Amino acid sequence: MQLTDSRDIQADRATVWAALLSPEVLQTCVPGCKEMSGTPEEGFEATVVQKVGPVKATFKGAVSFSEMVEGQALTLTGDGKGGAAGFAKGGAKVNLEDLPDGGTRLTYEVEAKVGGKLAQLGSRIIDGFAKKMADQFFENFQNAVEGPAEDSDAAEGAEPEAAEKKGWFKKVLGA
Repeated sequence: MQLTDSRDIQADRATVWAALLSPEVLQTCVPGCKEMSGTPEEGFEATVVQKVGPVKATFKGAVSFSEMVEGQALTLTGDGKGGAAGFAKGGAKVNLEDLPDGGTRLTYEVEAKVGGKLAQLGSRIIDGFAKKMADQFFENFQNAVEGPAEDSDAAEGAEPEAAEKKGWFKKVLGA
């Protein structure tokens, strides 16, 4: 399964880059992530619980960074073993570029592969699940970095707890 997309994030490139390398941000953005530890230099170890169709599994795996160009691009590569459920592995090439309005365009190419029981579910289920996971991750990432929109009507109707979580990384950096 391959997927290419982009998101325009209302934060400067340095903030977006720092968030991509933060285990705290990545843990909150990966759907089903229960724990994540490590450093960008040595890689991260993660535990993720997911249900794909009728198969629910706990994946223990590693994420590494390569092809890093400070503030511009990197490649994330990960693989996880889910016991009897099988395995999942994949990667994402991420590029950052400045937008005229001061924001950052994050472009990504995602590739994912599965094996074991998961592969028996069929490519339509797996591809749909992988696309949903990638979209969810990058949406969560955008929300963590951007912060609440100041004059957004949608934010007014949001639950207070959700509004507090949105943009928490930017607040930590004091941006």
